[in-house]
Amino acid sequence: MLSQIRVFSTVSVLSLAFIFTSSSAFAAQQVNLPKRIQANYVVTKDGTPFANVREKYVVTGNTYKVESTTKGIGVYALLGVRKLTSTGKVTRKGLVPTHFELHQGSNPNKALFADFDWATNTLRMQGKGEPQTIPLKAGTQDLASFAYQFMFLPRPFKNNLTVTLTTGKKLNQYQYKVKPELEQLNLAGSQYKTVHLVPGGSDKAQSETKELWLASEQNFLLVRFLMVDSDGAKLEQTLTELHVD
Repeated sequence: MLSQIRVFSTVSVLSLAFIFTSSSAFAAQQVNLPKRIQANYVVTKDGTPFANVREKYVVTGNTYKVESTTKGIGVYALLGVRKLTSTGKVTRKGLVPTHFELHQGSNPNKALFADFDWATNTLRMQGKGEPQTIPLKAGTQDLASFAYQFMFLPRPFKNNLTVTLTTGKKLNQYQYKVKPELEQLNLAGSQYKTVHLVPGGSDKAQSETKELWLASEQNFLLVRFLMVDSDGAKLEQTLTELHVD
């Protein structure tokens, strides 16, 4: 399976990518992890339908590919289709991206690319303007892969999660807290027991707050995402359909 509120010209709803400290518990968890996932979402902006998101996650051997396509509803369709693609390896510690790209409609100036050189711990990002080369932090995910990294986390989740992401333009780090009680959500007529992640730490530099709900009985897949910007505007993404193989 998510980020500015500024329509499609900004990072998509799933514009977070997560990295997590891991342990040897991964091996036992991965035995029955799905190889194919299709998840569809609806996005609302302050309660009004805004876009539809279609996600595909496919594992072939020890490699993965994630494709996320966002299409606007109504007038927002004029902004073009946004497509995120992530490819890389599947390891004991989860997904290890090697290449990420973002395309917004047919405008090449809005395209973003990121290449992960794990041998030299170097992240190369390319968008409009000069390319950037910066140190690559262990476990970094991208905007398309992050939602599927939750499947690989040891259980139970830690109380606090460190989040590191690349948007293809920047490398950011966040702190999240795991709420202790499972929350029941009714989404598109289906019931989900969820783990709720809320912002933690004291970083005031971020202009938005982001919350995530992960389905505890569906491999901790993302079923709801809520972002509130500094002006109080709300962008919410909720699951409408899920197929897992």
